[in-house]
Amino acid sequence: MKKILITGANGFLGSNLTREFFRLGYQVKIFVRPGADLRGLSGIPVEISYGRIDSPGQVSKAVEDCHIVIHAASITDQWGVGFEEYERINFKGTKYMVDACLQHKVERLIHVSTANTIEPGSKKQPATELNGFSLFKANSGYINTKYLAQQYVLEQVQARQLPAIIVNPTFIIGPHDFKPSSGKLLLYGLHKKLLWYPPGGKNFVYVNDVCQGIINALDMGKTGSCYLLAGHNLTYREFFSLLNSISKEKQLMIRIPALLLKLAGMMGSLKAILTGKPGRLTWSAAYLLCLDNYYSGKKAETELQVKYTPMETSVANAWVWFKENEYC
Repeated sequence: MKKILITGANGFLGSNLTREFFRLGYQVKIFVRPGADLRGLSGIPVEISYGRIDSPGQVSKAVEDCHIVIHAASITDQWGVGFEEYERINFKGTKYMVDACLQHKVERLIHVSTANTIEPGSKKQPATELNGFSLFKANSGYINTKYLAQQYVLEQVQARQLPAIIVNPTFIIGPHDFKPSSGKLLLYGLHKKLLWYPPGGKNFVYVNDVCQGIINALDMGKTGSCYLLAGHNLTYREFFSLLNSISKEKQLMIRIPALLLKLAGMMGSLKAILTGKPGRLTWSAAYLLCLDNYYSGKKAETELQVKYTPMETSVANAWVWFKENEYC
């Protein structure tokens, strides 16, 4: 089997991808920073290349003997991170990875972007890959740098024949979320008699479905194309209600008024400016929590043959894993 490099392999998506590619018989090489937490990769025999994604030389060395690259490394936190760090890892790191892939003539690069590089839609008209980009106004360092990175990849497809495909996952849930990352939302919804929830909603997708989309994209994807990996559109209330039915918990749920949440976010951003320390709740985070953030995964369903797992199964599997690993 061909040798595949997975960046960000110690993360939630990366560890699940590593497990799946090993199961399929690929020679798996991972690129992680020194001192990275590798609990999610326990028991998986892989070649480890230690280095930093913002070091061109270390990136090139990791890529040099690989046929395929899955670039999943990025900073995904929506708060508590300065723009310069987002830019260094999410944009410059992607640029160095693209340059290394061209230098070493890899056969395929799968760049893991985010659905937020595409303007969200409503439940009646969820967004597709044809939508433009409208979330600069959210002032999110994460979203802005992921968009710039995605555009750079697409530019290099045209300018230098980079053999790249973009995948745009929505909000991923599932097992092996050791940090946890997106699993924080699920954990927030547990063990509370009174649950305050934001007014917006988002698209949720099971981690195994994202892995399947990436695997299928290697052979079925079209160079230079973007594919939304988008499962099910739910409001936050619907998501927490589903979680409560699975965990058998009874809660009183109260919707946070959008105006109140945005005011709190503005105060958090102002505090960050005055103190120089990014806070947990910022204007950007509050804006996104109020947003109807809905997408369609029909293109991936048709072209990549992705079959989306029912939301009940996705949430149940994630909840069981967190419970078995004593997160809740």
